[in-house]
Amino acid sequence: MHELAITVIGPDRTGIVADVAEALAGVGANLTDSTMTRLRGHFTMTLVCTGPSAPEVSKALEPLTGVVTSVRQVSPEAGSEDAGEPYVVSVHGADRLGIVAAVTRVVAAEGGNITDLSTRLSGTLYVLVAEVDLPPGTSEELAEQLAVAASELGVEVTLRRAESEIL
Repeated sequence: MHELAITVIGPDRTGIVADVAEALAGVGANLTDSTMTRLRGHFTMTLVCTGPSAPEVSKALEPLTGVVTSVRQVSPEAGSEDAGEPYVVSVHGADRLGIVAAVTRVVAAEGGNITDLSTRLSGTLYVLVAEVDLPPGTSEELAEQLAVAASELGVEVTLRRAESEIL
């Protein structure tokens, strides 16, 4: 049994998720974690599967036309005993170069690990939402550093504890 990281990128179309899922199931690849989104008309999917070897899965995905795929074996996830405390960073403001770079650098400087990040441009409004795991006791310092970065960028930044979710 192999653990595989797979990416699929191409023009969005109806049925693409079903096509990918069916190709994987057809060779016995069990989809364990995935994320999929449409970005300005382009489909992108990243997933982790357990199952056959990377070459077998790559061959199963070959018939999918118009997409670029990547399949590679990865190591199983190590224990998450030091995952940290879950927080959400939100940024809203006028679009400008360097917002993601500045905000993520501040989070990294405080020892935060970004576990999910999405951005969206709507007209001139830029929105960034990041889920982060923070070392215990660092949220106040991070909030202060994010406020400095927000002032320099001309955007609004909020940091809040993440709500518990039931999967």
